[in-house]
Amino acid sequence: MSTSEPRCSDVVIVGAGPIGLETAIACHQAGLTATVIEAGPIGNTMNRWTPQTRWFSSNERIAIAGVPLRTPDQTKCTREQYLTYLCNVAQQFAVDVNCYQRVESVVREEDGFLVTSRHGEEICRWKSRGVVLATGGTDHPCRLGVPGEDLPHVEHRLREPVNYFSRRVLIVGGRNSAVEGALRLHHAGARVAVSYRGEEFPSQSIKYWLYPEFYGLVASGKIQAYLGTVPLEFAAGYAQLGSVAHPNQPPTKILADQVVVQIGFEQDKTLLERVGVKLADAARHPVYDPVTMETNVAGVYVAGTVIAGTQSSSYKIFLENCHDHALRIASHLSGRPLPQELPLQSRMPGNWEPES
Repeated sequence: MSTSEPRCSDVVIVGAGPIGLETAIACHQAGLTATVIEAGPIGNTMNRWTPQTRWFSSNERIAIAGVPLRTPDQTKCTREQYLTYLCNVAQQFAVDVNCYQRVESVVREEDGFLVTSRHGEEICRWKSRGVVLATGGTDHPCRLGVPGEDLPHVEHRLREPVNYFSRRVLIVGGRNSAVEGALRLHHAGARVAVSYRGEEFPSQSIKYWLYPEFYGLVASGKIQAYLGTVPLEFAAGYAQLGSVAHPNQPPTKILADQVVVQIGFEQDKTLLERVGVKLADAARHPVYDPVTMETNVAGVYVAGTVIAGTQSSSYKIFLENCHDHALRIASHLSGRPLPQELPLQSRMPGNWEPES
């Protein structure tokens, strides 16, 4: 089933996260019509976070479109509070958001683009002058590639902590997500062990309010730490850990009812490649003009953390330093000058080359 005629919009924005919504609002304020298409629910990336996860950034830095973000106890925003905030902002500005519509193609036509998306058997089409890819960079969990990683008790996303009560849980990883997961599962009644390839936990990569508590629990033995180790194999009820420094040593067997792998995320490049956007460097980030956010494909823009490609352990591009993208894109599409004062700008170079 498909729509008989494509819907028309000045700009189609792929991704209903905070920067996608902020770009739609900025375009509307610049006199443009904007449509947002999202493969999942609004705020899809945050929706995949563990319940009650708190942002690292302050509320002021993750607020969008000039709408204040406040929490009842003035603390940093939780996942649930932020998802509610995004819904409220979308309603306040009457943003045309189309959720659960996965974009299948972006085709250049004589007068712009034809964007096709699918929801089950339903096919929808939009005609637009410009397309903005605000699809983020944490689409798929990174994998270890070891035997047994696909067993049912090995997970790559942390669920509601109550699911791990009284279980022996091995967490693989030693940075922010792994440490936060270890603490939450410990407090939920799990018996937690952590395997990390480094010789010590990197305190600079862990939320400052989590590290002292985590360090104390490790020092007291309440959370077991296996530093300098990597998983070699997962099996029902246990894991085999190998030494990084001494790979020829016999592996250490760790009893584990559940395993949670928390070693980062990878960006899905499929749509970027399908559209023809050039990708650069080891992170394979999109090539774009940092002044306008336009890619090498004329009329196709990038916004938000998608600009960084797959970020490894050292994240540099966050929501809080991407707010200028919305105004840059809206100004370029509408032909209006940029405001003299812009929000905090990202520091990722564009490596822009115009399409020949």
